Amino acid sequence: MRNFKNSLPRSKRGLAAIATVALLAAPLSACGSEDSSSSSSSSSSSAPKPVAAIDALTGSDTQITLDQGFVDALTQLKLTPGVVGDATLTDGALDFPITGGNVTVFTPGEVSPYVIGQIQHENSGLSLTAGDTTVELTNFNVDPGVSRVYGDVAVNGKTAVTNAFLFQLDGRTLKPLATEGDTAVLEGTEVKISDVAAPLLNDTFKTDAVAAGLLVGIAKITVNTK
Repeated sequence: MRNFKNSLPRSKRGLAAIATVALLAAPLSACGSEDSSSSSSSSSSSAPKPVAAIDALTGSDTQITLDQGFVDALTQLKLTPGVVGDATLTDGALDFPITGGNVTVFTPGEVSPYVIGQIQHENSGLSLTAGDTTVELTNFNVDPGVSRVYGDVAVNGKTAVTNAFLFQLDGRTLKPLATEGDTAVLEGTEVKISDVAAPLLNDTFKTDAVAAGLLVGIAKITVNTK
């Protein structure tokens, strides 16, 4: 685990960002033969079809630039953040490699949610340490349909809960898409502590200062478009 103090001051609505990224992939062609049955034809024509899909995400990463308010809150609570596994923490930014997942995109307005799938970040995570207690939040899995991030929680090396709802995503501050070669970059999504993670952290660290909705930072998602 690398210490936050040695790396401060680099380099998955938020997941609507992934929708824009997915649109860079080749659109799916409509398929199927014509049917003489009017009911069958009507059903086929009215059923929404995906605009595009990325069946296997291959990277590259999700970066979260920590909000100063979050850093200050950790300082007041005497919590030291760090990283687990393949994650990095450089110049106040957490970085989690994208290891897999898939995304299917529909035309906005036709289906709700219009982005479905998952964005996986296995073997990496965030740690919080106070005294002899260390909490590790790892194996983040972003669910675009509900703008949530799930993950596993361990306390002092022992699993406390798996696939817990850890962070809520708010994409209202999302910036326009930027492309860089074979990658697409979107940033601006707010990452906040969920109402599940807040009491868990409070109970573990014997405090009531971790509030649901606390802004952790701003996300920047970079994915390969090939």
